[in-house]
Amino acid sequence: MTRQTLSYVRRRLEGAGIRPDTRKGQNFLVDLNLIDFLVRAARLADRDVVLEVGTGTGSLTTRLADVAAHVVTVELDARLFELSGGVLSERTNVTRMHGDVLQNKNRLASDVLEAVNGVLEAGRRFKLVANLPYGVATPVISNLLVGPLVPQRMVVTVQKEVADRMAARPGTKDYGALSVWVQSLCRVDVLRVLPPSVFWPRPKVDSAIVEIEPVPAKRAAIGDVTFFHQFVRRIFWHRRKYLRSVMLGAYKGQLDKRAVDAILGKRGLAPDARAEQLDLDAMRELCQTIAERLS
Repeated sequence: MTRQTLSYVRRRLEGAGIRPDTRKGQNFLVDLNLIDFLVRAARLADRDVVLEVGTGTGSLTTRLADVAAHVVTVELDARLFELSGGVLSERTNVTRMHGDVLQNKNRLASDVLEAVNGVLEAGRRFKLVANLPYGVATPVISNLLVGPLVPQRMVVTVQKEVADRMAARPGTKDYGALSVWVQSLCRVDVLRVLPPSVFWPRPKVDSAIVEIEPVPAKRAAIGDVTFFHQFVRRIFWHRRKYLRSVMLGAYKGQLDKRAVDAILGKRGLAPDARAEQLDLDAMRELCQTIAERLS
């Protein structure tokens, strides 16, 4: 199998008359050592089903298919979908899909989930391994965690800014809804920071390879994951505002001032506290108290 070096990728695209569209996140990872690193970090075995978002030229796809039981790979661009068929069409353990991985910003496409579920036989594990297009990285990761099919592991390249937000600690500038949501359910590690030079065309910002491993005990501690997801998004709508004001706006018509003050008092939070100051435990406890009050 020909390794897809920079010269190979450029030649294939030029031969097909394709110019990469960076607005669609078409920045191809052309450092072969990093592609191998992605595959190793995913700890793949012959019982793993992998979802890849952004087939591109099939460079990562072929490496995944070499070791996984099955790969479901999704490509939005019709030209790239056709081009990747040249190296993937004879791979019996690869399902190629042309379309958007997202049904909307809050939900993954149902046909993608059905394709993954269709090859998840007994004993198989589901993983996400991808060089994620920047524009869909956050919704793909977030929606997988709340949806019906939660990966056992995710190893992905994302914009470094997104990686920083996922791994951020309370009180820092990057700490927000994504930090709380992902860390409340998973262990998060930034494995490697990637300079623009390892991609073609080169993006204007650094990227990072991130490992996200859902932890069942964390998920169990949260309880209603869907409610918690909505709570986290609401509580960071206006991150600089006092928590009291944010809660009154987020639960308007459900919680009045007296109820909000009672909830904050029960959790030992001052009226002038801000969401960005609360650690994961405080967030989970506040969410549970709100849920109890609304039930």
